[in-house]
Amino acid sequence: MASGKTIGDFSFKLTTFLNTPGPAGDVLRQVTWEGPVTGFGTVFVTVTYTGGSRSGTFSNCSTAFMDNGEFAHSIGQGTYESTGQHKWRTNAFFQLSDGRRLSSEGEIDFAQRSWKGKVFEMN
Repeated sequence: MASGKTIGDFSFKLTTFLNTPGPAGDVLRQVTWEGPVTGFGTVFVTVTYTGGSRSGTFSNCSTAFMDNGEFAHSIGQGTYESTGQHKWRTNAFFQLSDGRRLSSEGEIDFAQRSWKGKVFEMN
């Protein structure tokens, strides 16, 4: 899903995990992540995952508290796919409040409570 030039890295830590009933017997998993993103300072992301243990989709909303004292928001969506025990590969795209569109690729390791990856410009 990545397109364009790599503009940075992200390294999130899981801070909260909330399960809620979803449609058709699914359980929605709402996770809050926080950590640094190159060029964006500290970012707080709330992600809602739906689907099974092997693959599924997610939506996300975030706020970046940037190094220049400003903040920015983003809204996006993506997919995940299992790569091993409690590990998911993620691909996402999102739109920033300033109009830019970015994509990301990463890996979640739930045992380590981490989500790390790269951010790209979208062409």
